Amino acid sequence: MHTRKVIQIAWRGLAKNKFRSLLTMLGVIIGVAAVIIMISISAGTEKSIEEQITSLGSNLIFVTQNFSRGGFRAVGQPQGGGLVYDDAFAIAEQVNGVTAVVVEQESVATVRAGNVTLDEIEIVGSTSDLPSVRDMSLAAGRYFTPQEVDRKQKVVVLGADLAKELFGDATPIGQTITVGNTKLAVIGVFAEKGLVGNVDFDMRLYTPITVVFQKFTPSQFARIMGDRVRMIYVKVDGETALDHIILQIELLLAKRHNVNLEEADFAVTTQQDIIATQEATTSAFRNLLAWVAAVSLLVGGIGIMNIMMVSVTERTREIGIRQAVGASPNDIRWQFLTEALLLSLVGGLIGAAAGIGGSWLFGLLGGMRTVIVPQSILLAFSSAAAVGIFFGYYPANQAAQLDPIEALRHE
Repeated sequence: MHTRKVIQIAWRGLAKNKFRSLLTMLGVIIGVAAVIIMISISAGTEKSIEEQITSLGSNLIFVTQNFSRGGFRAVGQPQGGGLVYDDAFAIAEQVNGVTAVVVEQESVATVRAGNVTLDEIEIVGSTSDLPSVRDMSLAAGRYFTPQEVDRKQKVVVLGADLAKELFGDATPIGQTITVGNTKLAVIGVFAEKGLVGNVDFDMRLYTPITVVFQKFTPSQFARIMGDRVRMIYVKVDGETALDHIILQIELLLAKRHNVNLEEADFAVTTQQDIIATQEATTSAFRNLLAWVAAVSLLVGGIGIMNIMMVSVTERTREIGIRQAVGASPNDIRWQFLTEALLLSLVGGLIGAAAGIGGSWLFGLLGGMRTVIVPQSILLAFSSAAAVGIFFGYYPANQAAQLDPIEALRHE
């Protein structure tokens, strides 16, 4: 029998019980949609993390403190157990292939300008190379200079949205704002950068890190141990071997901190290291979600098998008549297998549409980003087809093995 004829007969068989066929497909629809939505949520999370890391700049090495190792050193020696501000200068001066070094120190304070008061505004203390290292551009004014950092000049550069909140349409350049109890002169405004991850770059203010040390994060131990910093950003020459620069940084800091590399009180990583770690975590999460969603497909397959068994029982006399007029057992088998396959394929198509729409709607209304992965659609649709074939074969084989005489006698 021609394939087209088999499909026509199978479709007419399903069309006789439209509502029952739709209910049978429901499990497949839910399973396919769940697979697509779950993977899109995972991919969206992974993409957000990657963008957050790459938004820090390009060709970066991150030097972070490691409190799990080392301890305090004698007075006059660099301390173990963390990084200090002077470590950044040492890296910039003594490591070949480094083009810029930036240190950031964060704090939070109330900001006032005229009659406007904003609470819990993030203060970022940094060095003069921040715009080039972090790929940030100025919309107006300028950034502070190394001399202003050294002299602890009370100047500030505002994020785009913060400038609008404080000054509206007025020009912020040359104005004075009060941060906590400290007055700072506005010398620049950054161009819009937007929200990356959980960080709103446009609602931050940037001031020399020495001002932050002095006014916003004073430490009674700084005179002895140096001003502690959480992270040092190192921008490297793209033509220099990254591993070589990392080794230079590790040897330099190990010597400064008087520690062995095996017991280092710091960690040196790259953007790709962080992205790879995050991808491994989200990949495990994505696989878990995919397996959970696959259970729905399994349930849908069992539903198809169940309804096909019922269909074989209900249509036993029809099978006998078809066999009597010349249909072979293989023709009967293909008819019912095609019916099961149509149920799963149509359910897969509807589920794919529901999954794409659900992913878009979830990303629009929910708090998490979603990214539709084309491979997930193909995977879910292929899985639906496989479910139809696997769970449809047994009922189809049962129908093919019916005795024509017994089938014709069936009421």
